[in-house]
Amino acid sequence: MADQYAQAGEGKRPTGIPVIRWEEPPEGPVLVLLDQTRLPGEEVELVCTDASALVEAIRSLAVRGAPLLGIAGAYGVALAAARGFDVDEAATALAGARPTAVNLAVGVRRARSAYAAALARGDAPRQAAGAALAAARQLHREDAEASARMAGHGLALLDELLPGGGHRVLTHCNSGSLVSGGEGTAFAVALAAHRAGRLRRLWVDETRPLLQGARLTAYEAARSDMAYTLLTDNAAGSLFAAGEVDAVLIGADRIAADGSVANKVGSYPLAVLARYHHVPFIVVAPVTTVDLHTADGASIEVEQRPGFEVTEVMAPQAQSTGAGGGIPVAPLGTQAYNPAFDVTPPELVTAIVTEEGVVSPVTAEALAALCAGSRETAIG
Repeated sequence: MADQYAQAGEGKRPTGIPVIRWEEPPEGPVLVLLDQTRLPGEEVELVCTDASALVEAIRSLAVRGAPLLGIAGAYGVALAAARGFDVDEAATALAGARPTAVNLAVGVRRARSAYAAALARGDAPRQAAGAALAAARQLHREDAEASARMAGHGLALLDELLPGGGHRVLTHCNSGSLVSGGEGTAFAVALAAHRAGRLRRLWVDETRPLLQGARLTAYEAARSDMAYTLLTDNAAGSLFAAGEVDAVLIGADRIAADGSVANKVGSYPLAVLARYHHVPFIVVAPVTTVDLHTADGASIEVEQRPGFEVTEVMAPQAQSTGAGGGIPVAPLGTQAYNPAFDVTPPELVTAIVTEEGVVSPVTAEALAALCAGSRETAIG
């Protein structure tokens, strides 16, 4: 197997440039994004001058990951306000850019509410735009702080479930600093274990169809000097059967009120495998990912991606002939089933780790209590 071996340590920054930042050049404010579609080959930035450019960046997955989408959505509202565009129209477009990730709508709503409240107080539009920007920056800071707390709670849970260290952790999709204002969600827990000298191996699912695991998680693991091994998604079963997995750590794009978890497609089969092999299946996500207005997993809208993401492969150095700009790997006209996410029922989830604590067993009552406590803390 092609492995990357490393010693525990503080590691390097997962990327040389910020994932998202607000800038104010003379020609007007802009939102600058690290284009994640170009990783790991090159670090290239996208400059968004309006909400429509950000919507396209979100849809193309140039910016992605539930917590970061919330931050981007809030900055997008602030950008529309600062540049004098219709804020309500921009907010609606941003919130609908990707339907499954609830954080996006939460971030948009937070900046939009700050803008509307400022106008209601009699502030001028420019001052209201400043209020929206302040709300976005506050959300950005809060997410970084939440990431650190999730890492601490998650590492404590791993040590409780797997005393003695030497953790061999399987992760799916990408949940590190590329999706967060801090060091991420599930990946941040694995990184904390690595820094504490208790991570023996990070198993990285390549994560079809867009290879977020191969392109992004492996990229972050390598930059952080972690011991990791990449595998095809359908090889996970053989790893479980061989007794090579101690725990599964994934993030989430939406957690329903009953504890059902929507995450990148392929997560549900891992939960089934984990249950059969008596391996903890742990979800790590901020409280903002819990959507108490969505009753259960069946109520979660699952985004359907274009079929060419499955029927074609992208190879920048080769001639592209496919409808999506890639090289066809299936017969012309082949239809593809390409959901971006699947939903794992709560009975297959060992624990949900948030910045406010751990929910285990996962029940509607426990989630509601956690969210209520989080709101009280925010108000206090």
